[in-house]
Amino acid sequence: MIPYLDLKRVTEFFHEEISEATQRVIESGWYIRGKECENFEMQFAKFCGTKFCVGVGNGLEALTLIFRALILLKKLNVGDAVFVPSNTYIASILAINEAGLKPILVEPDEKTFNISLKNIQEAFAKNPEAKAILAVHLYGRVIPGKELAKFAKENHLLLIEDAAQGHGAKQDEIRAGAFGDAAGFSFYPGKNLGALGDAGAVTTSDENLAKTIRALANYGSEQKYVNAFRGMNSRLDELQAAILAKKLPHLDAENLRRQKIAKRYLQEIQNEAIQLPDAGNAGEHVWHIFAIRTKNREALQEHLKLRGIGTLVHYPIPPHKQKAYAEWNALSFPIAENIAETELSLPLYPQLTENEISQIIEAVNAYRP
Repeated sequence: MIPYLDLKRVTEFFHEEISEATQRVIESGWYIRGKECENFEMQFAKFCGTKFCVGVGNGLEALTLIFRALILLKKLNVGDAVFVPSNTYIASILAINEAGLKPILVEPDEKTFNISLKNIQEAFAKNPEAKAILAVHLYGRVIPGKELAKFAKENHLLLIEDAAQGHGAKQDEIRAGAFGDAAGFSFYPGKNLGALGDAGAVTTSDENLAKTIRALANYGSEQKYVNAFRGMNSRLDELQAAILAKKLPHLDAENLRRQKIAKRYLQEIQNEAIQLPDAGNAGEHVWHIFAIRTKNREALQEHLKLRGIGTLVHYPIPPHKQKAYAEWNALSFPIAENIAETELSLPLYPQLTENEISQIIEAVNAYRP
């Protein structure tokens, strides 16, 4: 069996470095907001090309904290509208709601799965009251960041990035996390840069925003027992920070391996029943997810299962069809709905062997609807 993702194998690749980092943290006696977190924040800000990084508890809280801080800094007001893709994972939308803001769903570009400049322009023409864009680097494909940033600046919109799946992706030489006013990252174990538990971060080059987010994430406090804001507890612990700092120097090489695997899939999967994803230009896709599409997903998934190939569906129910958003259930977003009905994710992680990749390709090519 080739599992969709073998986290044990991924972790074993870093076994020595993780063991050393873990032992060092245990022996230090300091487990929250210490040198390990400071070191990782410095490294990750440098990697992304931003001035600041704030380690937080997870990706959802990273986005929520960004929006709450922007409200505190009077750059947004409670009730303001935020554009967000109609096909994103629900966490993107939950963060907007949690901060007291209003999501406006925007259909993605069907080729890239991301919101395009054209779609944002059309949405803004219909909703000129909107104050921000939450753009998602979905599946690891970088957003059209430079174009969106230019449009946002010209129209006095904030640009926030949901970079939970985009670690290391680039448009030209700009990395995910450095296009907008701020970006939220998740280091959930299955991500390209994954911790051994929940973890997240915010990147930004705005010093006041970084300072406010750091305080909000620490109960609203910059000084112990002195609370400037009604904050929350969302902190990247020392153990996860130390592990992430050990794995970060390998991220570019691991993304390159992902790109090589994806290249084999794109070149060697030849099946008229399968629609392959678009790779974009060099560096634009880091292949957190290799998302194929087919009209007969259940049949293909069963076919691959019988051949020992694990798969996953991302995401079978679009946000506007979720029970949690019953008020949206009657709305129609045909592109998001079609992606939800046809998407199937193939195994793609750096530790796959060439033989396993060949088995996956052969199994997909053997499928007949």
